[in-house]
Amino acid sequence: MKNLLILALIFSISGCIAQQSKKVFPASDPNNEGGWVLNEELSDEFEGKELDRNKWFIEGENGDYYIWKGRAPSQFVPHNVRVKNGKLKLRTAWEPEYEFIQESYTDGNMGTAKYGEYEGKPMPVTTAAVITKKRFLNGYMEVKSKSGNAAITAAFWGIGYEQELDVFEQMGNPKKGEKITAKSSLATAHDWSPPAQRPTNVFQHVEHLTFRTADDFHIYGADWGEDYLSIYIDGKLVHHFTQDDVGLDWVLNNPMEIWLDSEIFFWLGMPHKKELPVDFEIEYLRVWQKPNNNLLARQFFGFEGPILFEENPRPLKMVPESSVPNDYQKFWEIDSLSSKYFKINEGDYYSGVNSLEFSGFGKNEKLELEKVVSLSPKGAVNIPVGEYNLSLKIYLEQGRAAQKLYLSFENPKQEIPIDLTGLERRKWITIDKKISKTEASNVDDQFKIEVRKEDVPEIKASKFYLDDIVITPIKK
Repeated sequence: MKNLLILALIFSISGCIAQQSKKVFPASDPNNEGGWVLNEELSDEFEGKELDRNKWFIEGENGDYYIWKGRAPSQFVPHNVRVKNGKLKLRTAWEPEYEFIQESYTDGNMGTAKYGEYEGKPMPVTTAAVITKKRFLNGYMEVKSKSGNAAITAAFWGIGYEQELDVFEQMGNPKKGEKITAKSSLATAHDWSPPAQRPTNVFQHVEHLTFRTADDFHIYGADWGEDYLSIYIDGKLVHHFTQDDVGLDWVLNNPMEIWLDSEIFFWLGMPHKKELPVDFEIEYLRVWQKPNNNLLARQFFGFEGPILFEENPRPLKMVPESSVPNDYQKFWEIDSLSSKYFKINEGDYYSGVNSLEFSGFGKNEKLELEKVVSLSPKGAVNIPVGEYNLSLKIYLEQGRAAQKLYLSFENPKQEIPIDLTGLERRKWITIDKKISKTEASNVDDQFKIEVRKEDVPEIKASKFYLDDIVITPIKK
């Protein structure tokens, strides 16, 4: 029995050591001084025999395409997605027998082309794309990859509501061009808020390399913070910018999904038949984030964009610039009467670029409603029984101010009055409120923000702005 206990202890210790040895951190922070935690829902080591469909959507599989079918004349096809020898391999091939979709693709001022054809001549190039099924907000994303040695891109990028971040676009053997060469890596952020017309670039950075991206594997990463972005190659910082550098052009405020794909950029030249097939190879994708005890969706309760219901599939035709609510994304609800007084404001904010504005009213005007209401969608809050701190940022303009504001959970009903009297004006103020939740949220619980007629002056009510509503547990 004693020997069995010793063996069990040895196996237990060995298991712990093995688990510890599996811990990996960003190449830019190998000692994890930043306190990163691996997001396993998005990260993938590609160790299996095929791609994990629980994590990934494959463009073209079962005839389904998300947003687009590839940059014509090339087309995404599912059979070009393979997992082999611990790597994800996205193939680009010359396939004259493939039945291309009889459609054209137009990319703004980049031009129009038909799938499988260019300028009236056959261009039977198939490529591949995979997309994470989950999104994430802020963190460090990293791949170890090698581009294919042809005039075909290798891209590591993400999209979310009204935004895109290209961590890199590379090309193993371009025929022309300056920004993307065989020895460069292009990083770009795009603003897809309507009207989504080029130029959409928020920033663009070309990193000239000492190596060809198709010759060997290298590590490419991006540290995406609340108000900054840092690009790394092989653990070395190569570019950094902040929200202060771009102002309202800072668009990276909402969760993003990650794309890995290959495309033809015909302005950089076409791949030759003799170059193909080639593979864009990825050894791993890893996403780390910082621990966060906020129980609310930060971008939604900061008024930046939709709340996501990721238990429902993303609509295949949902483009980044779409503000149409659906089962996957939902927005703050402000009815037509309340919208005279409540609106999402761009430009007056504590963080991000948006806040909720109470517009007030002027001389010889009165509040025409008994209550002005902004309401979250059903299911937007899920707060267990417990003790919490609720905080929010508020900015009161000078003038006759509202005296109170009411926040509430709707199911079960719990009202939280917020006293606005005596607050300093023309300055962002933090209000903290201790709340006790004696009943847990039901599945359709909502959060309501309300201003009542009885709490505003009769005339000339001044504006105020709300931002960054946060609920955190109080540790006992």
